[in-house]
Amino acid sequence: MRRKIRKVLITGGAGFIGSEFVRQMCLTKQSLIVVDKLTYAADLCRLQEVEGKFKFYRADICDKKRMSSIVKKEKPDCIVNFAAESHVDRSIIDSDPFIETNIKGTKNLLDLVLKLEVPLIIHISTDEVYGDIKKGSFSEDSPLKPNSPYAASKAAADLLIKSYIRTHKIPAIIVRPSNNYGPWQYPEKLVPLAALMAIKNKKVPVYAKGKNVREWLYVSDCARAVITVMQDGRTGDIYNIGSSQERRNIDTVKSILKALHRPEGLIEFVKDRPGHDFRYALDCRKLKNELGWQPEVKFSEGLSLTVSWLIDNQAWLNKHSRKKLSIRFK
Repeated sequence: MRRKIRKVLITGGAGFIGSEFVRQMCLTKQSLIVVDKLTYAADLCRLQEVEGKFKFYRADICDKKRMSSIVKKEKPDCIVNFAAESHVDRSIIDSDPFIETNIKGTKNLLDLVLKLEVPLIIHISTDEVYGDIKKGSFSEDSPLKPNSPYAASKAAADLLIKSYIRTHKIPAIIVRPSNNYGPWQYPEKLVPLAALMAIKNKKVPVYAKGKNVREWLYVSDCARAVITVMQDGRTGDIYNIGSSQERRNIDTVKSILKALHRPEGLIEFVKDRPGHDFRYALDCRKLKNELGWQPEVKFSEGLSLTVSWLIDNQAWLNKHSRKKLSIRFK
C-alpha cells in the first residue's frame, strides 16, 4: 500500500542527485523542505527552475541543534538523506570531512528520527560499499567490503542504520545506486570532467589504461527510483538501483570525445588511483520485481543529453571548474 506522505525533508537537496530528486518531487503535491550546507559541490542554481516550490534552510546535518530545530518546526513525514561527501579522490587525500558528514551526520539524523518520531527516513548509499566484483553482480545481501575511505564512510553509515533498525526499530530504508551521470554534475567526476577538458581541447586524464568498469545510471532514473522506494518500499529493507549498462572508463571517455568531435589523441593516461576498484555491478531484481521500477534512459541517449547540456552550460561548468581539486597521485 502506498504511503501517505504529505511533507518531505530533503538533505543535500542542492547537490547533483538531490536536486534532481527535488525537481521531480516538485511535480507532486507534497510540501518540500530542502536542507543543504552549500559546500563546494552544492549549488542552488540547480533548483532555479522550481524556485518558490520548496522551503530552503542552509544547515549542516552535523549540527544536531540546528537540524533538531528544523525537524521540530517542519514535522516531515519523511527525510530523504542525500547529504554526503562523495568524491573518492578527495577522501584519499583527506578523509576527515567524509567521516564527519557521512557517519556523524547520518547518526544525527537517525537520532532525530528516533527522538522526534519521524515516520520514515530514506538513506542514499552507494554501490561502492560492496567493493569491486570481477564477474556477476552484487545483491542487497552481499557482504560490505569497501576499498576507499569514501566507501568505508558510506558502509559505516549503512551499518549504523541497520543497527538502529534492529535496536531502536526506526523506520529506515537504504538505497544503493550505481554511478550517476547527467546534467548539473560537479566537474570532478569522470563524465563532466572529461567533457570540460575536451571542450577546451585539453588533455583528458584517464586512470591507468581506462579498463575499470562502471555501471552508469542516468540521474533522472535514479531520482525516480528513490521516489518509488519512498512511496512503496518496505521499511527496514535495502534496494539496489542500477541500469545494467556497463562501460569501461576508456570507452566512456571515447564516447564523450566522439560526441564533442574531438580526437582520441586528447586522452592522457595517468598513474592509477590508490586502491582503485576495478568493476561495479548491481543486481536490481528486487527493485524491479517488487516495486515495478525500470531504468528508462539508455546510456547512449543519456550521454548525448548530458554532453549537450554541458555544451549549453559552459559558464556554469567553468565557474565550478575553477574551484575543482586537481587530483594527481604521485
